[in-house]
Amino acid sequence: MESYRGGCHCGAVRFCIRADLTCAIVCNCSICTKKGFIHLIVEQSQFELLSGAGELTTYRFGTGIAVHLFCKHCGIHPFYTPRSDPEKVDVNLRCLDDVDANAIELLPFDGAHWDDAISRAPWQARKRP
Repeated sequence: MESYRGGCHCGAVRFCIRADLTCAIVCNCSICTKKGFIHLIVEQSQFELLSGAGELTTYRFGTGIAVHLFCKHCGIHPFYTPRSDPEKVDVNLRCLDDVDANAIELLPFDGAHWDDAISRAPWQARKRP
């Protein structure tokens, strides 16, 4: 695993992660499609918020499990608590500094049909022996 830094557009929110960037998830649900979010889910121990905790605002919808965090200044969504793994952090690959999303394998997830798709999600399949 390597360390990467990232943040929002205006720089008010900054974070660091340790991760393996071999693949990430592209979801077609309504919110991910509109935001252009590319998912990289990491353990909380692999995520460190460096600055900007007070600059974040939240949005919840549907089940309310996912806690979507946005910079209240620039509106960028750098990370959040995902419904699929609420004990982890879902980082927006597009918010990592100097990372080319086109160079990483992007796996599709049918979030538009979340309840039916979650059991066969790409990251679930990779956990199986």
